[in-house]
Amino acid sequence: MTDAIGTYYDVIIMGGGPAGSTLGAQLARTTNLSTAIFDKAQFPREHIGESLAHPTTPALEEIGALDKLMSSDFKVKKFGGLFRWNKTPNVGFFDHDSYLEDGVHRWAAHVNRSEFDHMLLQHAAECGVSVFEETTVSAFERLEDGCEVTLNDGRKVRCGYFVDASGRRNSIASKKKRNYLSGYKNIAIWQHYTGAQHAYDIPEDWNIFREKSLSPIACSAFSDGWCWYIPVPKIIDGERVMTHSVGIVTIPAILKEPGKDFTDLEQFTKAIKEIPLVGELIKNGTPISDKMQTATNYSMINDQFANFDERWILVGDAAYFVDPLFSSGVAFAMHHGLSAATVLKATFDDSVDEQHKRDLWHDYDMEWHGIAESFSLSIDQWYHAIGKSNPDSIYWRTRGQDVTTEVREQTFQILLSTTMEPDLLRVLTNPDGTQADLDAEGPYMKAYGMADPGLIGDDDLVALAPGATIRKSLGLDIPGFKGFAPPPPFELSPEERAALTKYWEDPVKNGDAVISPLSQPLPCHRYSVEGAAGGVEVRSFDEVDGGKVVWDCLQDGGMRYRDLQENLNELQLHLVKLLWRTGVVTVTPASSTSTG
Repeated sequence: MTDAIGTYYDVIIMGGGPAGSTLGAQLARTTNLSTAIFDKAQFPREHIGESLAHPTTPALEEIGALDKLMSSDFKVKKFGGLFRWNKTPNVGFFDHDSYLEDGVHRWAAHVNRSEFDHMLLQHAAECGVSVFEETTVSAFERLEDGCEVTLNDGRKVRCGYFVDASGRRNSIASKKKRNYLSGYKNIAIWQHYTGAQHAYDIPEDWNIFREKSLSPIACSAFSDGWCWYIPVPKIIDGERVMTHSVGIVTIPAILKEPGKDFTDLEQFTKAIKEIPLVGELIKNGTPISDKMQTATNYSMINDQFANFDERWILVGDAAYFVDPLFSSGVAFAMHHGLSAATVLKATFDDSVDEQHKRDLWHDYDMEWHGIAESFSLSIDQWYHAIGKSNPDSIYWRTRGQDVTTEVREQTFQILLSTTMEPDLLRVLTNPDGTQADLDAEGPYMKAYGMADPGLIGDDDLVALAPGATIRKSLGLDIPGFKGFAPPPPFELSPEERAALTKYWEDPVKNGDAVISPLSQPLPCHRYSVEGAAGGVEVRSFDEVDGGKVVWDCLQDGGMRYRDLQENLNELQLHLVKLLWRTGVVTVTPASSTSTG
């Protein structure tokens, strides 16, 4: 999109997919930094990931591209999900509880990814990013006063900072192999069909999408995995045609069984027509190609997402990809881009203290790692449930290894700080289900049990541990999804809830009704123990939970827990538990202390 490649850019981004384009557009809109995107492909190019989760909507609004999506003809507005993994499907609108409260739908879209990604890359260029397609970055090197990338034709371009947004490959910046994120090493196999039925047309009382023809994603489990069903407007023979993307997610070993080579179109079509719910929808469908598409070993993660001294950041699939089950990939990628933009903006700001800059880079790395691992554990809980429901299937017999022993401390903190994603919890239990209803032997619940340090008795003494420290800083409120009600124990005021309702009535028109938590670094305090392994810290945001009150209460030898309960709110009491989990405070049982 740009002719001449310059010799220097403040930021070079390798990869023009949703993560790279979002980052580039946000930098161009909020800073004066010179930014370039290099992508090896010519856009539009094919990509999987056609059904978006609703955090993509505020991300698109943030970078000024939401109106472009809504005026396009390559999308279908999406309102939630329909999941059948037992006899009666579980259904829900996005953020279903908020919808029940205010009657306003949260929404996203199903998209033809080649056109969606092209739109985002063009938008970045229109915002002022220098975009170079069919230009491959082959090497990255940290120099004494910056960085240098080498292009395939041998040209070298200097930059202040380098961002790898190149997708699921080993990073040329970190120079390390990616690790498996999930215990389930799945393969996805898919095809597009014309002439199939919309999921919202299913004539059942439980189909909450039918009355107003509100499009959901449909997913149906079967003995060896699950199947997705997504409406996708594509261009075929020069005309816009409604197709349905249909994919099977399973394990590669199943393909060796008789009649289950799903990479063969005939066997694939036969299999999906026998899957409950999807089979009825696809029965009159015609495949648009005789060639199947596949992706394997995609649930992987890099060990490090950012390095301040080496001047590189990973965003999108280059950092991690969890699983297609809950359509999270693009949403995570775009919010990586938004948070990386905030980090880079602060990095170039001379008024920001260097330690605070390092803290922001540390937050980007550690907090997104925690989000990735905790979300992956929740998805693996789903696979555990499918396998347990089909104990004779190869899916159960060859299920993934237990990975809970490899969970990092940041993930334990995130597991303690929230419940499972409410929409996914609704799928795994029922509309009124709680996390306690999940199988305790599933990966997520096993990790949660490992994370929970236990109950504190009313008369137990809570005190600062030897070597406990506190310092003022700036922090990055990851994941920072704009327009979302926070999970318990956070609570919103009536005014804040009214603002969310107004926002979702028209995110383009009412974009200023709420502020993105990722729009700027937030004042925080950081708690740790001197000499602790791995530099583990706990943060509290001054404007959110006022967590320093906890420190002040514990300054003079600690307090009985009953006294803390009288002096602290629920968020601050939750912080006490996090500090106990990480060793910043100690809890001494009443039986071990003097009662005087």
